[in-house]
Amino acid sequence: MNTLALGPSWLDPDYLIETFGLIGVLIIVFAESGLLIGFFLPGDSLLFTTGLLVTTGVLDTPLWIVCALVVLSAVVGDQVGYLFGRKVGPSLFRRPDSRLFKQENVEKAHVFFEKHGPKSLILARFVPIVRTFTPIIAGVSRMNYRSFITFNVIGGLLWGAGVTLLGASLGKVEFVHRHIEAILVLIVLISVVPIIIEFLRARSQNRKAEAAGTAGAADPGSVPPPPGGRGRHAKR
Repeated sequence: MNTLALGPSWLDPDYLIETFGLIGVLIIVFAESGLLIGFFLPGDSLLFTTGLLVTTGVLDTPLWIVCALVVLSAVVGDQVGYLFGRKVGPSLFRRPDSRLFKQENVEKAHVFFEKHGPKSLILARFVPIVRTFTPIIAGVSRMNYRSFITFNVIGGLLWGAGVTLLGASLGKVEFVHRHIEAILVLIVLISVVPIIIEFLRARSQNRKAEAAGTAGAADPGSVPPPPGGRGRHAKR
Protein backbone atom coordinates (compact mmCIF):
# COMPACT_ATOMS: atom_id res chain seq x y z
CA MET A 1 0.00 0.00 0.00
CA ASN A 2 1.36 3.40 -0.96
CA THR A 3 0.26 6.30 1.20
CA LEU A 4 0.91 9.99 1.13
CA ALA A 5 3.93 11.00 3.20
CA LEU A 6 2.49 13.27 5.88
CA GLY A 7 5.64 15.25 6.49
CA PRO A 8 9.07 13.59 6.78
CA SER A 9 9.19 9.93 5.73
CA TRP A 10 9.97 8.88 9.31
CA LEU A 11 6.60 10.32 10.37
CA ASP A 12 4.64 8.60 7.61
CA PRO A 13 2.51 5.78 9.14
CA ASP A 14 3.03 3.41 6.21
CA TYR A 15 6.80 3.89 6.32
CA LEU A 16 6.92 3.40 10.10
CA ILE A 17 4.89 0.19 10.00
CA GLU A 18 6.80 -1.27 7.05
CA THR A 19 10.13 -0.44 8.71
CA PHE A 20 9.51 -1.28 12.36
CA GLY A 21 6.42 -3.50 12.30
CA LEU A 22 4.03 -3.93 15.21
CA ILE A 23 6.81 -3.42 17.77
CA GLY A 24 7.45 0.03 16.34
CA VAL A 25 3.75 0.88 16.55
CA LEU A 26 3.66 -0.11 20.23
CA ILE A 27 6.78 1.91 21.05
CA ILE A 28 5.34 4.98 19.33
CA VAL A 29 2.00 4.63 21.13
CA PHE A 30 3.85 4.29 24.44
CA ALA A 31 6.04 7.34 23.76
CA GLU A 32 3.19 9.53 22.57
CA SER A 33 1.09 8.61 25.60
CA GLY A 34 3.41 9.91 28.28
CA LEU A 35 6.97 10.74 27.27
CA LEU A 36 7.82 14.40 26.70
CA ILE A 37 9.60 13.57 23.44
CA GLY A 38 6.58 11.79 21.96
CA PHE A 39 4.23 14.71 21.34
CA PHE A 40 5.07 15.03 17.61
CA LEU A 41 4.44 11.38 16.71
CA PRO A 42 1.52 10.44 14.37
CA GLY A 43 -0.67 8.49 16.79
CA ASP A 44 -4.12 8.69 15.18
CA SER A 45 -3.09 8.04 11.58
CA LEU A 46 -0.67 5.34 12.75
CA LEU A 47 -3.38 3.38 14.58
CA PHE A 48 -5.82 3.78 11.70
CA THR A 49 -3.23 2.52 9.22
CA THR A 50 -2.33 -0.38 11.54
CA GLY A 51 -5.93 -1.57 11.63
CA LEU A 52 -6.20 -1.24 7.87
CA LEU A 53 -3.02 -3.26 7.29
CA VAL A 54 -4.25 -6.02 9.61
CA THR A 55 -7.44 -6.28 7.58
CA THR A 56 -5.57 -6.40 4.27
CA GLY A 57 -3.15 -9.04 5.56
CA VAL A 58 -0.01 -6.90 5.45
CA LEU A 59 0.26 -7.39 9.22
CA ASP A 60 -0.40 -11.05 10.03
CA THR A 61 -1.05 -10.56 13.77
CA PRO A 62 -4.69 -11.19 14.79
CA LEU A 63 -6.66 -7.97 15.21
CA TRP A 64 -7.66 -8.66 18.82
CA ILE A 65 -4.02 -9.12 19.81
CA VAL A 66 -3.03 -5.90 18.04
CA CYS A 67 -5.80 -3.99 19.85
CA ALA A 68 -4.89 -5.49 23.22
CA LEU A 69 -1.21 -4.61 22.82
CA VAL A 70 -1.99 -1.09 21.61
CA VAL A 71 -4.29 -0.47 24.59
CA LEU A 72 -1.66 -1.86 26.97
CA SER A 73 1.02 0.41 25.48
CA ALA A 74 -1.25 3.44 25.74
CA VAL A 75 -2.19 2.72 29.36
CA VAL A 76 1.40 2.03 30.43
CA GLY A 77 2.56 5.18 28.62
CA ASP A 78 0.07 7.32 30.55
CA GLN A 79 1.14 5.58 33.75
CA VAL A 80 4.77 6.56 33.15
CA GLY A 81 3.70 10.11 32.36
CA TYR A 82 1.71 10.33 35.60
CA LEU A 83 4.61 9.05 37.72
CA PHE A 84 6.98 11.43 35.96
CA GLY A 85 4.64 14.33 36.72
CA ARG A 86 4.46 13.39 40.39
CA LYS A 87 8.23 13.22 40.58
CA VAL A 88 9.14 16.44 38.79
CA GLY A 89 6.20 18.41 40.22
CA PRO A 90 6.13 22.18 39.66
CA SER A 91 9.68 22.15 38.26
CA LEU A 92 8.12 21.08 34.95
CA PHE A 93 6.61 24.56 34.62
CA ARG A 94 10.02 26.16 35.14
CA ARG A 95 11.82 24.03 32.57
CA PRO A 96 13.32 26.17 29.77
CA ASP A 97 12.26 25.71 26.16
CA SER A 98 14.33 23.51 23.88
CA ARG A 99 13.98 22.02 20.41
CA LEU A 100 11.78 19.17 21.69
CA PHE A 101 10.18 20.92 24.67
CA LYS A 102 7.97 23.99 24.61
CA GLN A 103 6.53 25.48 27.77
CA GLU A 104 3.37 26.44 25.88
CA ASN A 105 2.55 22.73 25.37
CA VAL A 106 2.60 22.20 29.13
CA GLU A 107 0.38 25.24 29.64
CA LYS A 108 -2.12 24.01 27.03
CA ALA A 109 -2.36 20.62 28.72
CA HIS A 110 -2.70 22.28 32.12
CA VAL A 111 -5.59 24.45 30.93
CA PHE A 112 -7.19 21.41 29.27
CA PHE A 113 -6.88 19.38 32.48
CA GLU A 114 -8.25 22.18 34.66
CA LYS A 115 -11.17 22.71 32.29
CA HIS A 116 -12.28 19.08 31.91
CA GLY A 117 -11.05 17.49 35.15
CA PRO A 118 -10.47 13.72 35.29
CA LYS A 119 -12.37 13.12 32.05
CA SER A 120 -9.60 15.07 30.30
CA LEU A 121 -7.61 11.81 30.39
CA ILE A 122 -10.21 10.40 27.99
CA LEU A 123 -10.75 13.48 25.84
CA ALA A 124 -7.03 14.24 25.55
CA ARG A 125 -6.42 10.87 23.88
CA PHE A 126 -7.97 12.31 20.73
CA VAL A 127 -6.03 15.61 20.79
CA PRO A 128 -2.42 15.52 19.53
CA ILE A 129 0.22 17.08 21.81
CA VAL A 130 -2.32 17.46 24.61
CA ARG A 131 -2.56 13.67 25.00
CA THR A 132 1.18 13.52 25.70
CA PHE A 133 1.22 16.16 28.42
CA THR A 134 -2.15 15.57 30.15
CA PRO A 135 -1.08 12.48 32.20
CA ILE A 136 2.03 14.39 33.24
CA ILE A 137 -0.12 17.32 34.40
CA ALA A 138 -2.35 14.84 36.27
CA GLY A 139 0.75 13.68 38.12
CA VAL A 140 1.88 17.23 38.84
CA SER A 141 -1.60 17.97 40.24
CA ARG A 142 -1.41 14.75 42.30
CA MET A 143 -4.72 13.50 40.96
CA ASN A 144 -6.20 10.65 42.99
CA TYR A 145 -4.40 7.55 41.75
CA ARG A 146 -7.48 5.31 41.66
CA SER A 147 -9.36 7.87 39.55
CA PHE A 148 -6.35 8.25 37.29
CA ILE A 149 -6.13 4.50 36.64
CA THR A 150 -9.86 4.31 35.89
CA PHE A 151 -9.90 7.14 33.34
CA ASN A 152 -6.53 6.07 31.95
CA VAL A 153 -7.83 2.59 31.09
CA ILE A 154 -11.09 3.95 29.63
CA GLY A 155 -9.20 6.45 27.49
CA GLY A 156 -6.72 3.81 26.36
CA LEU A 157 -9.52 1.50 25.30
CA LEU A 158 -11.54 4.12 23.43
CA TRP A 159 -8.54 5.59 21.62
CA GLY A 160 -6.18 2.64 21.18
CA ALA A 161 -8.73 -0.02 20.30
CA GLY A 162 -11.29 2.39 18.82
CA VAL A 163 -9.08 4.02 16.18
CA THR A 164 -7.44 0.69 15.30
CA LEU A 165 -10.83 -1.00 14.86
CA LEU A 166 -12.03 1.94 12.79
CA GLY A 167 -9.10 1.42 10.42
CA ALA A 168 -9.78 -2.31 10.30
CA SER A 169 -13.48 -1.78 9.54
CA LEU A 170 -12.94 0.81 6.84
CA GLY A 171 -10.09 -1.28 5.43
CA LYS A 172 -12.72 -3.62 4.03
CA VAL A 173 -14.24 -0.81 1.96
CA GLU A 174 -12.92 -0.49 -1.57
CA PHE A 175 -13.39 3.28 -1.54
CA VAL A 176 -10.93 3.52 1.37
CA HIS A 177 -8.28 1.60 -0.57
CA ARG A 178 -8.63 3.93 -3.54
CA HIS A 179 -8.49 7.10 -1.42
CA ILE A 180 -6.30 6.10 1.52
CA GLU A 181 -4.03 9.14 1.06
CA ALA A 182 -6.93 11.58 1.33
CA ILE A 183 -8.38 9.71 4.31
CA LEU A 184 -5.10 9.85 6.24
CA VAL A 185 -4.83 13.56 5.54
CA LEU A 186 -8.41 13.98 6.76
CA ILE A 187 -7.63 12.11 9.97
CA VAL A 188 -4.67 14.38 10.63
CA LEU A 189 -6.73 17.49 9.94
CA ILE A 190 -9.56 16.35 12.20
CA SER A 191 -7.12 15.56 14.99
CA VAL A 192 -5.65 19.07 14.94
CA VAL A 193 -9.02 20.86 14.82
CA PRO A 194 -9.26 21.03 18.65
CA ILE A 195 -5.80 22.63 18.80
CA ILE A 196 -6.79 25.22 16.18
CA ILE A 197 -10.01 26.00 18.06
CA GLU A 198 -8.16 26.44 21.36
CA PHE A 199 -5.56 28.63 19.66
CA LEU A 200 -8.19 30.90 18.11
CA ARG A 201 -10.10 31.05 21.38
CA ALA A 202 -6.98 31.98 23.35
CA ARG A 203 -6.04 34.65 20.80
CA SER A 204 -9.55 36.11 20.97
CA GLN A 205 -9.41 36.23 24.77
CA ASN A 206 -6.00 37.91 24.67
CA ARG A 207 -7.30 40.56 22.28
CA LYS A 208 -10.29 41.25 24.52
CA ALA A 209 -8.02 41.53 27.55
CA GLU A 210 -5.70 43.93 25.71
CA ALA A 211 -8.66 46.01 24.53
CA ALA A 212 -10.05 46.17 28.06
CA GLY A 213 -6.66 47.23 29.40
CA THR A 214 -6.31 49.94 26.76
CA ALA A 215 -9.80 51.24 27.46
CA GLY A 216 -9.10 51.34 31.19
CA ALA A 217 -5.89 53.30 30.68
CA ALA A 218 -7.64 55.83 28.43
CA ASP A 219 -10.49 56.45 30.89
CA PRO A 220 -9.68 59.54 33.01
CA GLY A 221 -12.02 58.34 35.70
CA SER A 222 -9.72 55.39 36.27
CA VAL A 223 -6.91 57.67 37.51
CA PRO A 224 -7.21 58.20 41.28
CA PRO A 225 -7.43 61.86 42.44
CA PRO A 226 -4.51 63.37 44.39
CA PRO A 227 -4.61 63.17 48.22
CA GLY A 228 -7.14 65.57 49.68
CA GLY A 229 -8.95 65.84 46.38
CA ARG A 230 -6.88 68.88 45.28
CA GLY A 231 -3.79 69.58 43.25
CA ARG A 232 -0.71 70.92 44.97
CA HIS A 233 -1.39 74.46 43.65
CA ALA A 234 -5.02 74.54 44.81
CA LYS A 235 -4.21 76.82 47.78
CA ARG A 236 -3.18 80.37 47.13
